[in-house]
Amino acid sequence: MRVLTWLGRHDPGYSALRRAGRAAIAVPLLFLLGSRVLGNPEIALFGAFGAFAMLLFVDFGGPVRERIQAQVALALAGAVLICLGTLASTQLWLSAVAMAVVAFGVLFAGSVSSVIASSGTSLLLAFVLPVTLSGTAASIGPRLLGWGIAAAVSVLAVSLLWPAPVREPLRGPAMEACRALAARLRADGVVPAPGPDVAVPGGDSSVAALQRTFLAAPYRPTGLSAPARTVVRLVDELTWLDAVIAQFARHGRDPDAGLPADAAAWRMRTAAAEVLDEGAVLLGQHGGDPTALEAALARLADERSRVEVATLAPAPMPPGTGGIQAAEEFAAALGPGFRAQELAYAVATVAGNIALTARAERRTWWQRMLGRQPGGLSGPLAAATERATGFVGPNSVWLRNSIRGAIGLGLAVLLAKLTGVEHSFWVVLGTMSVLRSSALSTGQTALRGVIGTVVGVIVGAAALFVIGANPVVLWLVLPPAILIAGIAPAAISFAAGQAAFTIVLVLLFNVIAPTGWTVGLIRIEDIALGCAVSLVVGVLFWPRGASASLRSAVGDAYLASMEYLRAAVAYGMTRCDRTAPHRSEPRQQSLEAAAASRRLDDAFRTYLTERGTKQRPLAEVSALATGVAGVRLAADAIVELWRGQPAGDGDRSAARDALDARLGRLEGWYRSLSDALTARDPLPVPDHADPSAESALAAAVLGEAADPSGATATAVRIIWTADYLEVVRRLERAIVAPGAPPGA
Repeated sequence: MRVLTWLGRHDPGYSALRRAGRAAIAVPLLFLLGSRVLGNPEIALFGAFGAFAMLLFVDFGGPVRERIQAQVALALAGAVLICLGTLASTQLWLSAVAMAVVAFGVLFAGSVSSVIASSGTSLLLAFVLPVTLSGTAASIGPRLLGWGIAAAVSVLAVSLLWPAPVREPLRGPAMEACRALAARLRADGVVPAPGPDVAVPGGDSSVAALQRTFLAAPYRPTGLSAPARTVVRLVDELTWLDAVIAQFARHGRDPDAGLPADAAAWRMRTAAAEVLDEGAVLLGQHGGDPTALEAALARLADERSRVEVATLAPAPMPPGTGGIQAAEEFAAALGPGFRAQELAYAVATVAGNIALTARAERRTWWQRMLGRQPGGLSGPLAAATERATGFVGPNSVWLRNSIRGAIGLGLAVLLAKLTGVEHSFWVVLGTMSVLRSSALSTGQTALRGVIGTVVGVIVGAAALFVIGANPVVLWLVLPPAILIAGIAPAAISFAAGQAAFTIVLVLLFNVIAPTGWTVGLIRIEDIALGCAVSLVVGVLFWPRGASASLRSAVGDAYLASMEYLRAAVAYGMTRCDRTAPHRSEPRQQSLEAAAASRRLDDAFRTYLTERGTKQRPLAEVSALATGVAGVRLAADAIVELWRGQPAGDGDRSAARDALDARLGRLEGWYRSLSDALTARDPLPVPDHADPSAESALAAAVLGEAADPSGATATAVRIIWTADYLEVVRRLERAIVAPGAPPGA
């Protein structure tokens, strides 16, 4: 029980134990089949290492059907790589170049899907093994046979041997976050107000747990399937909704003491809470019926319409009145309506993605085969292209890591073949296992890898001394050794995993041909060569890792999001001002902002996994990284606010100039933030509210506000657009030193 308790603490869900247990059964059986029954060493070698690749080095999540599909896809891709590797293995230069090209393709392809990223090691092993073991076209048959047998066994093992429960890491936390936010909306209390000029983060523990789960994986936890793409969107949207609810509670007025819009806005909480509750229920079901959620969304839309009607019905500024003060009172009176529509939009966005998830999961087999997507979602190929192109750029950490890995593995193949070392694939595997995103991390990992290998050789030699040359005992010891080797990296450390894997190799190669512990010395030599290649590549190519790129990635993401925000406001002005230049819906700017956000996400994840002392507190870095989503989602909301509105026929250039002035201040601040990050200067002090900007906008809508003909609706949207810009301004204080006084 103590062992199980310790293992459960170090191996949550026993995922490493599950993988190791399957490999401990499959690898010896496949090796026995190839070497003793079929009598072909290549079948034995590729069968055993194929089982390692498809059972130990990868663990797909999701429903059983999707896991099996991923296993089959991995097997087919590995078979192609085995053929290519075998054909390229005969010539030195071709082997090295082919290794570099394949490595770059495999590593960079991981940017489009966490399924591909998690199988990268297995795919690389499928190419490393044949390209380092010289063979001819005649060798392809036995190698594919061994790999194919391993693939069949892996599918059966994943399906029948201790099947893993459905693992969708974001789904459960997102469900809990929806329930928690619904409860907050129903609560009568309000969030304590820290001050009139502070952007209040919701601070909900469920939302924080969702963010931690999202950042726990070394890569973005999403695939190319429609459900995977819609669920991952919930992280930013629920985080934003958390802050919106906090602001709604702070700024909401007493519904019994204000205007009709106050009461309508406050009542809308109930409809929003019902939507979130239905969304949580639907997230808890795989392929559930979204009818109840969509009905709740329809009720929320009705309540949203009532808020807008209540905002417009009793004219806040009676006809005939005038003056800037009256216009400012009109703008202030729209506050509850803005908070209500902001809340409704945020809740509807979250619920819409949940409904899309359910619709995608309820598709028939034939609909999936035809690639039919619910709700106008793009297809997997279009999504993959969009993601991959988004990671092409000078500040893309994923692109840099892919180039670094390709160069390292190509040089490792070249060195292994030039030196003529035995078991040359160990050199390449050594390079692959220790190469990290920075020179410091690579050096530390290389040292631990060499130490672990030496310890493994010593323990393996001792085991051989005790066992002797008895082949039966070697076969009996091999399964528990594989079991320990599979658990050690996850439950103990990387060095322990290297030691345990070395012991397995010592035993395995003594089963093939009894050579004693000297095979361990060959492994030390090969691993040392591989580590040396990693160190050289790590020092020469972007040695500072993600920490040096994170600042640029943050700055670029904010600038791209601000470009999208400006395009969103320009689109809104097109809908209401005949004098404004025509602007279509800013789809391209939205895509560019999303791509910059994904590059930032990758840099931030890599930064979190890198070793070494972090120069800034993690809370500050996290606030900088997560604030980008707030700017982008505010731009989304402005586009949605004006979408479907008829083109304006009036001259609202004064309002447009007032909004441009606000945008200019925002762009200036965020540009100074980007410049300060790049130059490593102190971050700018957040701006305070500008009363003159409020007066200028109030003066611009003065005539609209007093016009009884119904043009007030346009004035309301102009004011609400300015309110969204104010949301982005308040975000500055949450981005720069959260919780600290101004200028800290």
